[in-house]
Amino acid sequence: MEIKISDLDHIRETAREFIDNMGNRKVFAFYGKMGAGKTTFIKAVCEELGVEDVITSPTFAIINEYSGKDDTIYHFDFYRIKKLEEVYDMGYEDYFYSGALCFIEWPELIEEVLPEDAVKVQIIEKEDGTRAVLF
Repeated sequence: MEIKISDLDHIRETAREFIDNMGNRKVFAFYGKMGAGKTTFIKAVCEELGVEDVITSPTFAIINEYSGKDDTIYHFDFYRIKKLEEVYDMGYEDYFYSGALCFIEWPELIEEVLPEDAVKVQIIEKEDGTRAVLF
């Protein structure tokens, strides 16, 4: 499926469309170049899921936890991971298999521990500045 983000003014509409198509899946791995909009899109999705906290990139913390209206949401950013042992040490299984929503940035750095049913989401910046969300 492909969803288009025409501009930041319409990102929440795209987030709602994404949520409508998530089904019962819980783990979403977001792929895209630096600056493609992964964090911005995840922030919009979290807001649409009822998160009232300030939503920020977990670049330094690696994980942020939010409470949505129906779910706990874990937002990961593995950009700074140097060794897979760091992921083991943080107890990734407790999060990925908890039944909570998990949104993962830079999953290519931890692919061997991603659950088999993780949904791969690609965010691609188009030449005209729009973004395509593919999943």
